[in-house]
Amino acid sequence: MAQGFIRNNVNQFAFMYRLVDIALIHLAWYAVIRGLDIEYTFEHFLLALIANVAYSFVAEMFWLYRSWRAGGLSEMLFYTALSWGIALFPLLSFVFFAKVSDHYSRLALGAWVCSVLFLLCSWRVVLRYTLFGLRRNGRNTRSVGIIGCSELGSMLAHEILEHPETGYQLKGIYDDRESDRLPQDYRSLRRGNVEEAMRQAAEGGLEVLFVGLPFSAKGRIEKIMRRLGDTTVDVHLIPDFFIFNLLHARIGQVGDIQTVSVYDTPMRGGWSFLKRLEDLLLSFMALAVAGIPMLLIAIGVKLSSPGPVLFRQDRYGLDGRRISVLKFRTMTVTENDANLKQATRNDARITRFGAFLRRTSLDELPQFFNVIQGTMSVVGPRPHAVAHNEAFRKQVAFYMLRHKMKPGITGWAQVHGWRGETDTLDKIQKRIEFDLDYIHNWSLWMDFKILLATVRKGFVNDNAY
Repeated sequence: MAQGFIRNNVNQFAFMYRLVDIALIHLAWYAVIRGLDIEYTFEHFLLALIANVAYSFVAEMFWLYRSWRAGGLSEMLFYTALSWGIALFPLLSFVFFAKVSDHYSRLALGAWVCSVLFLLCSWRVVLRYTLFGLRRNGRNTRSVGIIGCSELGSMLAHEILEHPETGYQLKGIYDDRESDRLPQDYRSLRRGNVEEAMRQAAEGGLEVLFVGLPFSAKGRIEKIMRRLGDTTVDVHLIPDFFIFNLLHARIGQVGDIQTVSVYDTPMRGGWSFLKRLEDLLLSFMALAVAGIPMLLIAIGVKLSSPGPVLFRQDRYGLDGRRISVLKFRTMTVTENDANLKQATRNDARITRFGAFLRRTSLDELPQFFNVIQGTMSVVGPRPHAVAHNEAFRKQVAFYMLRHKMKPGITGWAQVHGWRGETDTLDKIQKRIEFDLDYIHNWSLWMDFKILLATVRKGFVNDNAY
């Protein structure tokens, strides 16, 4: 471990992919220039070079060149398009600040941007389905075995069997227990005990072995690892502590000692910047569209009942720090203390106009100002009132881990229907389950899916009252 044997999931053809992307960006630019009967000069080459550097930098940040054997096509194309889109910012900045826009045809630039986006996505689609076809026919595959039919081992077996296009061929599960003690669905896959797995690995019958023994079997795992060190098989550990709520687990290193983070935030480095950029762009767009409706809502709130237009309520934000969340006032009261009562169906405190705002989620619009301020995100776990927070954290395990990210206006739990009154423990547990799943699997692609689901399903919800 001191040698740093743990590595990220890399693509063995990543170097070739990088070369193809670089070539396509240059060739597309050259083809557009010559197609428009423009002389190809050093200035044109320089622009393509800047595009290459910018695109390569962003693509690496999004891990675009990782292995996509088991990844989704939509996600891969999303990050490809996003990488090219972000790369255009330094490109256009160079054209503007260097005052060289006269050297370039606007028609040529537009055609180039569109053609590169098409080519970068198209060649990936063609290659992906070509490889999938080869793998389904038994080529470009890897023989896989699983040691230990634990919960995660069973889940892994299911994924391999359900997705032959990944090129993984499951040769069997190896467990020292008898077949009748294994999960019903995987008994037929048992090919012997752990000793049999060692033998097949040594003989070259297996290329990849996943070790899924519980961490309590530390001695057995160490013995197996030593035995496999005398083979050429690729070994992957799926330790059982990953069944707990590990939030964005990552490999760390302190000196020569490697560590695995258990509770961590995904908002690190460039990801934090991109999340903030996403929040600002979406907020300014939303406020530009909703500015006049918000003014009309403010008038409606003022006319419907006495009291302020906006209601500020203390909630927990990032790292459990208190923040003041803005909403249009929907009640005749503005409660914000330890005895806060959650809104219920037919709540007498809710005004008639307020009921409409809550049902349509329009009362949440002022929270875009919270996003611009930096205390909230557009997408994230929905914030709870402090009084509810203190009650829930005593009832639900891992509850406070939801504060590893900024609270959001919409979220993973909300688009799955878990919003509104949490009058039972089961409801709050399901909400927290989705919140932690969001933090564990966060990506810009996931935010994009949540935003699409929010728009597609609309803002009206029967559970909002």
